Amino acid sequence: MANVDAGPARALLRAPAGRRQPTARQRALLADLETLFLAEGFAHFTLDELAGRMRCSKSTLYALAPSKEQLAVKVVSHYFKGAAEQIEARIAGFDDPRELIGEYLAGVAEYLNRASTTFMADIAGFEPARATYQRNSRAAAGRIRSFIAKGVADGAFRDVHASLIAEMAGLLIEGIQTGVIASRTGVSDAEAFTALSELLLDGLAARQRLR
Repeated sequence: MANVDAGPARALLRAPAGRRQPTARQRALLADLETLFLAEGFAHFTLDELAGRMRCSKSTLYALAPSKEQLAVKVVSHYFKGAAEQIEARIAGFDDPRELIGEYLAGVAEYLNRASTTFMADIAGFEPARATYQRNSRAAAGRIRSFIAKGVADGAFRDVHASLIAEMAGLLIEGIQTGVIASRTGVSDAEAFTALSELLLDGLAARQRLR
């Protein structure tokens, strides 16, 4: 993507040095578990039930993670890593900051639309999975800040309170992530991100002076 630093997002995608990469079979299993968790959540499953649904042995699941809790975190991390990669690919051809913000938050909304309310509730109720969501939300807030800074520099956005708006956007993203927005408004996370996009683009638009 031209002229936009993707460091905060890409930093989340780098695997720690020395970590063994999953096999093709394990990658396929992670994808299948992700599909299952997105549709039905994960908190209520036992390892035996997961092995039955995946038609594999418990030892196969243990090869992915040593416990059900750690398996849940791994699958949640897999989901958000995939989201980050696909959203970054989605915006790679854009340079206009308005399009960057619109496409980025549209990508976030579309990806979250894949997740059931049960899945999101399970994330909110399980601290390690919630921490993963929080890290990705902070990375998203950082990306929005970089888009706003670019828009101000390019003259596409007015510079009055632009840094403040960026911080407010970060707080709104945190509010979406923690479930505060959903509990107070009844909207989904995806709908909230769509509304945030509209709010930012309308609020930051450079306005021509009346003659």
